[in-house]
Parts: sequence; C-alpha cells; structure tokens
Amino acid sequence: DCTAAAFGDKIDKLRTAHRKIMDQLAQVIVGQTHVIDELLISLFSRGHCLLEGVPGLAKTLMISTLSRTLNLSFSRIQFTPDLMPADITGTDVIEENRSTGSREFRFLEGPLFGNVILADEINRTPPKTQAALLEAMQERQATVGRVRHKLPDPFFVLATQNPIEQEGTYPLPEAQQDRFMFKVFVEYPSFDEEFEVARRTTTTMVDSVEPVLTAAEILDLQQIVREVPVSDHVIRYCLSLVRQTRVREPGVPDFVREQIGWGAGPRAVQFMILGAKARCLLQGRTHVTCKDVQALAKPVLRHRLVLSFTAESEGVTPDALIDEILSITPTREDELTADPRFKKIFAS
Repeated sequence: DCTAAAFGDKIDKLRTAHRKIMDQLAQVIVGQTHVIDELLISLFSRGHCLLEGVPGLAKTLMISTLSRTLNLSFSRIQFTPDLMPADITGTDVIEENRSTGSREFRFLEGPLFGNVILADEINRTPPKTQAALLEAMQERQATVGRVRHKLPDPFFVLATQNPIEQEGTYPLPEAQQDRFMFKVFVEYPSFDEEFEVARRTTTTMVDSVEPVLTAAEILDLQQIVREVPVSDHVIRYCLSLVRQTRVREPGVPDFVREQIGWGAGPRAVQFMILGAKARCLLQGRTHVTCKDVQALAKPVLRHRLVLSFTAESEGVTPDALIDEILSITPTREDELTADPRFKKIFAS
C-alpha cells in the first residue's frame, strides 16, 4: 500500500491548491461549495460535468471565475436551435498567400478550442451539434472535413441544462449523458447567502481573483489522482452499488425492478472510483474509503438511471432510489461478502 509519506508532497500540493481555489472563488461566488467541490473533483479526474439549475444562479460566473483561478482559457458557447457543428469546431477558410498569390485552405479554430468550455443550454441545439461536442469530450479532438484536430489539454466541458421550459428542446440521449462524469444540481441559495449576493452585487466591489495553478500543474495533479491506490473492497463496493441499478441482475431488490427501466453501465464504476480518489486527495488522505464513494454516488448515478413509467407517474426521483440503494448496501467487507444477495451479484 502506498504510504502517506511517499505521496506527502504531492498531496500537500493538491490540498493547498484546493484551499487557494476555494478562497479565490469565495471572493466572487457566495455559497455553492458542494457544486464547486464536485466541479474540481471532476476536473482533477479528467471528467466533464452536466449542470442543472434554473437561470440566474451564477453558473456562468462560477465557471468563468474557476477558469481564471486555474489560469485556463475559457469559452462560452450559447447553444441555439440554429447552431451548426462548424460554429463550435471551426471551419476551413480560403486565404490568399500574399507572397505567391496562390490560394490555400487555413483552419480557423472555433470556440471549442479552449481549456474550459461552458456549453450553455446544451439541450437547445439539434443532435448533430450535440454530437460534435460529445465527440470532443470523448476523443479530445474535433473532426472538420476529414481532418482531426487535437484539442488543448486540459480540456474540461461544463454543459448546462434548464429544468424548466422543456418545449422545443432536444433532450440529451442516455448514451450521451453517460459521457458526463457528474450531473450536478445547482440549487437556490439560502437566505443568508442570497442576502450576501444582494449586498455584494449592488455596490462597487471589485474582485481580485488571481491564478492559483498553471495548465502543466493541473495535468500533473490529474496524474497524481490516477496513482492513488484503491482496495479491492472499495472496488467491490462500487460494483455492488452500480450493479444493483440493473434490473436483469440477480440479487437486485424488488423496488429496483419496479422503478428503474434501465441502470448504469461500467463507466459509472470507473467515474465513481476516480472521483473517490480525487475526493480523498483533496481532503489530504491517500486512503480511499466507502464514504468517498457514498458522497459521489448521486452525482455519478442520477443521470444514468432511466426511471420506469411507474416511478415517473409516482414522482419518484433518481436521488431517492440512490439513497435507498445506499441504505441497503453494507460498507463493511465481512458483511458485504457474507450477504446472500450480494453473493448472487458477485457470482453473476
């Protein structure tokens, strides 16, 4: 097992960076600490995030400020029904060479060629344009014509969806939602937080956000996250949670068969483990526990569960089902391996 001493300097670096980032963001953003934490866990795990919240909750401000603290280039793309793939990836333009007089093609980069990409209202654009963004997320490249263009590294996509006004939208298919590491809910602020927002935004306060990390340091920290060891028990615990969402799996509880139409795939397990590694490092630990997994179960699973018609008609939410699965899954290794229901799951 990797000792804290061997990892010491690297952990201190990540923990210090985390604290500085939170301090810088607090100058501009009031509250929303769980959202910022989940965004940072996703960034250090090389994932992408889907944010859902009503308009006016400072999602754009939060993401642009985060990119400033990380010293990364920021692009905001407003997705609309008439947006074409070339509008985000870029296009080839004909340019005249002044010295020779000959005409040649030159690739003009689109807004996708940045480090932090805010895809605003991703469900307002047709599937063709959504697919161009999702190719970039998965492959970290953009295809224009027959040429593949490599995107900058780090590359971090944050897509927003508005839960109201669903008329005339193009909902993301389940397979495409699966590419997002987390689905993060941005909630209304508390009374005290909203009081502070009102006070700050109606005066002449000037924020002095300073960069905390460089792109090279972020890539280094992403590598450190992958080096964190994880016990077989924690991996088994992740698999227990994810496999219980699949209706055809033996040993699955009855409420899952009744209320889930389709469960989470293998990507959920990968993201759960990577996220748990990043979370434990941000807290200054090298030992991943089941608590790290529990803390990230909802953002990892909520957009990967397709509810049955019964569940939807009864107003059941994915979060409520995840809570129920967490409550019936033992965290102790001896209890988990001895449970007859989980023996069936492990044998499948």
